[in-house]
Order: sequence, then C-alpha cells, then structure tokens
Amino acid sequence: MDDETNDLIEAFVLDGNDFRDWTPSYSIAPTDVIPIIRERHDRATGEVRRTVEPARWDFHPSFLRDSKRPQFNARIETIATNGLWKGAFASSRCIVPMRGYYEWTGKPGDKQPHFLHGDGLLAAAGIATARKVDDEWQVSAAIITRAAKDASGEVHDRMPAFLLPDWDAPWLSSAKLDEAGRLELVEQLGAVSDQVATTIRSYEVDRRVNNSRTVDPSDATLIEPLEA
Repeated sequence: MDDETNDLIEAFVLDGNDFRDWTPSYSIAPTDVIPIIRERHDRATGEVRRTVEPARWDFHPSFLRDSKRPQFNARIETIATNGLWKGAFASSRCIVPMRGYYEWTGKPGDKQPHFLHGDGLLAAAGIATARKVDDEWQVSAAIITRAAKDASGEVHDRMPAFLLPDWDAPWLSSAKLDEAGRLELVEQLGAVSDQVATTIRSYEVDRRVNNSRTVDPSDATLIEPLEA
C-alpha cells in the first residue's frame, strides 16, 4: 500500500473501499486479478454506488464455455457488434486504472520491454461480466484496445483505449444502450482515446519483466528506465 494507490482510489471512487485493501503491482499478466472501477444500480434503494473491486483479467461471461485461451482484450472495431462483447459493452462498462503498461520489440527470444505511460494515472476503457463459480460470483474483465497512435505506434500496433478524466461518468453509466447507442459510444470512445494517445510516451525497462512467472510483481524498479 502507498500514497499513489490511495490517490488511484480517490481519483476514481466516490464511496466505499479502503486503499489498504490494495497494493500496487508492477507485473500483471492475463488471468491475474486486476482492480476495476464500476458503478452498479441497487434496484431496491435506487442508489448508484461506484466501487473499486477485484476482477480476473480474462473476460468470461456465463454463456462462454471454458477455454485455455484467455479473453483479455476486446477490439474497439467489434466491441459494439460481436456477440461475446456487445452485451457487456451495452450496460456493464468499467475502468481499468493503471500507471502504464508494457509492450515489447524485437525477435522471439530477444524481446526488449518498453514501459508506456502518460502524465499521471491512466483510465483504460473496459468491460466487465460476472458468473457463478462454485456458488460464488466471479467478476472478470477485458480491456478495450484500438490502433496505436503517436509514440505508442512506434512500439506496437495496438494500445488500450484510454478515457479523458471527465469521461468516467458517461462511461460508467449502467443505462443499457441499444445498437445505435453502442455505435455512437464507439465513435465517441475513438475520439476521446485519440486525445489521450497523444500524451503517451515510452522508455525501455529491464528485461526481468519478460518472465511474469519469476518476477516479483511488487518490485517498483520494474518500471524504472534503463540507464543510458
């Protein structure tokens, strides 16, 4: 736990949660647990609560059969129409907060990791779903990706679709969108994420992050730039 983790929660969450429930992680792989921000409407009280909660980074709605291939990224080009994604996109959107993310360049076996970041906390657009596993509800999520631009495009051809700071309220709204509403939101997300893409920068980091099974995810030095 640290002040930056507390800043993360205070930046996105209106009520509930304690920053001591969360510790920063500097190495996250698909199927790991990630924090997501979402709003839920209590039908009994009419109250809308925004919370930060854990989700498995492997989107798995109840209708999807078990698969060895995790579904962790959803393309913006098909998010509004693809049967796997469109239901959650219509009414179960979330924010995946992050300080940055890794991408790699180079040939297999000789990959150089890069840390891509903005001017502060980043809010990646995501979708969430829930299903019952052994009588318990398991929340899972995917991050929406788009074609990379500017500095991001120099490292990889895809990047997360990031939101502007004042876009959390419309994005997290649980009001269900029809097809026209979904298509309009995709267009708006493209325009908003275009603006954030111009702020993304990158630098090379240590190759320890290449092996998520052996790296210590609590090691903050993982995101430090390599010395020239």
